[in-house]
Amino acid sequence: MNRVWGVSGLVVSACALLAVAPEKAHAQAFADVSRALVDYSKSQLVPRQSCKAIGRFKSRDIVTIQSAEIAADASVPAHCRVTGTLSPEIAFEVSLPDTWNGRFYMIGNGGHAGESLEDPFRIVQRNRALQLGFAFAQTNTGHDNHKEPGASFVMSNPQKALDYAYRAVHLTTVTAKAITARYYAKVPSRSYWNSCSNGGRQGLIEAQRYPEDYDGVVANAPWVSQTGYTLGAMWNQKAVTEAPLSAAKLTLLAAEVMAKCDAVDGLRDGLIDDPRKCDFDAHRDAPACPADTDGADCLTPAQADAVMRIYSGPWGDGKPLFPGYMPGSEALVANGPGGQPPQSAWLSFIVPLQAGGKSADFNLAENTMRYLVHVPPQPDYDYTTFNFDRDASMLDAWAHEVDATDTDLARFRSHGGKLLMTYGWADQVLQPLQGVNYYEAAVARNGPRTGEFFRLFMVPGMTHCSGGVGTDHFDPMTAMINWVEKNQPPEVLHAAHVIDNKPVRTRPLCPYPQVARYSGQGNIDDEANFHCAVP
Repeated sequence: MNRVWGVSGLVVSACALLAVAPEKAHAQAFADVSRALVDYSKSQLVPRQSCKAIGRFKSRDIVTIQSAEIAADASVPAHCRVTGTLSPEIAFEVSLPDTWNGRFYMIGNGGHAGESLEDPFRIVQRNRALQLGFAFAQTNTGHDNHKEPGASFVMSNPQKALDYAYRAVHLTTVTAKAITARYYAKVPSRSYWNSCSNGGRQGLIEAQRYPEDYDGVVANAPWVSQTGYTLGAMWNQKAVTEAPLSAAKLTLLAAEVMAKCDAVDGLRDGLIDDPRKCDFDAHRDAPACPADTDGADCLTPAQADAVMRIYSGPWGDGKPLFPGYMPGSEALVANGPGGQPPQSAWLSFIVPLQAGGKSADFNLAENTMRYLVHVPPQPDYDYTTFNFDRDASMLDAWAHEVDATDTDLARFRSHGGKLLMTYGWADQVLQPLQGVNYYEAAVARNGPRTGEFFRLFMVPGMTHCSGGVGTDHFDPMTAMINWVEKNQPPEVLHAAHVIDNKPVRTRPLCPYPQVARYSGQGNIDDEANFHCAVP
């Protein structure tokens, strides 16, 4: 891809940058440390040189090291925090605890990245890793989203597109591990990646392009295909622009879907176990408005069409281009603090808050089209000119750089790498079938023993990265460490649904294609009464 152009005429659009995940999702990493098969909190290794001296570390990719200082406060133990810049503008950090457990740990980025290294959400994750003795690393992937919002960062330097797609994470990994090895005079014994959404995509890219970077990759709700998602977001925006869906109508839809499909798995529990088995038709199964009436308690034919288009995903030239969203993803979720009534998870993400507005999903997709798909960028690109029958190939060149769809994991496997993917069946931001389809294609490519190094866990009722009506509190990182260091593959992830800091339901999460099945006796909110089985 030839990314060379002038920077005159920059127009920066106001793009809603999707976060990696709600804070509680990543706070679950290492939650099961007390039950781990290896005590990874045991930290005995100490630095072999001063923090000041490590600040003089040099490599061909380092432009500068801005600081190397000892930091500590009530929430985090003493550590040497090194920050710097990799060519051309990739900000990075590696934080090195005074007593090290010998392991390296890195997190990723949300949306179009560019987060500050001081972002409070990221600090929470860094502090938790340091408390357990991990060397911790992160990057902004080469731009500052406050100065260059959305994907407009490519206007100042086309190289930033590739830095964002894959290069920045790899360079940060290599550099941070080298600094870690110099500081302790010992290379990390194990290296782990854990992140969600775009961060999940970054983890998959690492396994696919740079298989020796990590021993264990946890990819939660990975953005497997940024370009497929972009097609879907444009498709949905057109649908809801032509037939707006109000909050009241989405609430109605959520109730009708749950009434139709809750018990399909044999248990009426407020969860849709596998939405692919939900035969919901908005025309047939939702109350219908007369064509000339638009009441709050019914759907017009055009609105039912819009709903079914969201479920179907984009089509072009008579064939499906990408999966849609699943029945159940429109379910009601808590609407923030203060006792506000719950609202549909689709509201704001898939369906704009106000008729004629832009959804968060579409804002992200529009930025991708304007600045990353088009070379040179077209900041004023009008998505309504996109023709799904003829224009899908427009995204192919960017797909080659950014999509994490390569299923050849032979090098990662031979390196001894382990890959654990999770996805919420009710994800309202990224289509969960992109995770399922990737896993099934990887099994077809890598053979029947793929489960020895790659496992997928689907979570009924969970929205993007966490949240929703499902059991969204679980710890894939401890399961990964057990797998890598004790050769104990995860047969189940123990999960909970938590309200007001109290677990109100526990369930086992099972390696796909297995699902949790009720024994027929006992409390349906107790995981002890469920087992994993092939449906």
